[in-house]
Amino acid sequence: MKRIVLGLLATTAMTASAFAADIAPALIYDLGGKFDKSFNEAAYNGAERFKQETGIAYVEFEISNDAQREQALRRFAEDGRNPIVMAGFTWVDFLNKVAPDYPEVNFTIIDDKVDQPNVRSVTFKEQEGSYLVGMMAALASKTGTVGFIGGMQVPLIGKFECGYVGGAKAANPDAKVIRSYTGDTPAAWNDPVKGGEITRTQMDQGADVIYHAAGGTGVGVLQAAADAGKLGIGVDSNQNGLQPGHVLTSMVKQVDVAVYDSFMDAKNGEFTYGVADLGLAEDGVGYAMDDNNAPLVTDEMKKAVEDTKAKIIAGEIEVHNFLSDNACPY
Repeated sequence: MKRIVLGLLATTAMTASAFAADIAPALIYDLGGKFDKSFNEAAYNGAERFKQETGIAYVEFEISNDAQREQALRRFAEDGRNPIVMAGFTWVDFLNKVAPDYPEVNFTIIDDKVDQPNVRSVTFKEQEGSYLVGMMAALASKTGTVGFIGGMQVPLIGKFECGYVGGAKAANPDAKVIRSYTGDTPAAWNDPVKGGEITRTQMDQGADVIYHAAGGTGVGVLQAAADAGKLGIGVDSNQNGLQPGHVLTSMVKQVDVAVYDSFMDAKNGEFTYGVADLGLAEDGVGYAMDDNNAPLVTDEMKKAVEDTKAKIIAGEIEVHNFLSDNACPY
């Protein structure tokens, strides 16, 4: 697996060399569970890769409610854990509160930015990867109607939604995109039953390809689409194998690499700070191809997507970032 070059970070001169010989890494997941087949599980896979390659164990914690966030951060810091990696944008307020109290501890937050001298922030250009899978959805659709199902309705997921709509419209200007969210509380990330219900509703309205950005809820989305003989699109991790032959592709984010790099950089005394915003050009996002979905993706579809990918990297196509104005122009 490719290693993200975090030299792109806006770094300070500080490093973690003092801790290189005495690393004690920790990983804290977001709501939805470690084995959500999506975002959290990608983080877990990165930590496992580090453990297998180095023989160094890590500790982990699955939170069950927001009240545990600050407590978990402080407990690991007090126990001498370093670095401490958090998966999810919902850690921002808690990390801003805790990081200044433990200046010797190196923290990484994945999916948002925290401006503290001992924090590495890793974000992704989800809109770029979503644009590509939106194109694929429109090109594969037989009805001209495709769907999007988000988890909790928050601005970050707007990046997925808006990019997807842009890509679908680029491939088929007449495409109809049905957009739904599972809820407005953290429970929205882990409700596969509701995900299936929303999927069936969208299919009743004509959607035959449905993309989810909903964490564990997405397992229900992919299942419902497969049961109806339609196509789903996975997210964060490669989910093509969850419903082989019924998942058109997955919009993958290198969350696993972000965790692996944080642990490995700390081990090697090379931990840096600042922000890395990773898109197609940095291989931070992309779309998944494997034996499970190869029969679903025609050569024409792949050429169209690869040509668009090259244009995005070259700056010839600029995919709108929902976070820039909290609006979607497509």
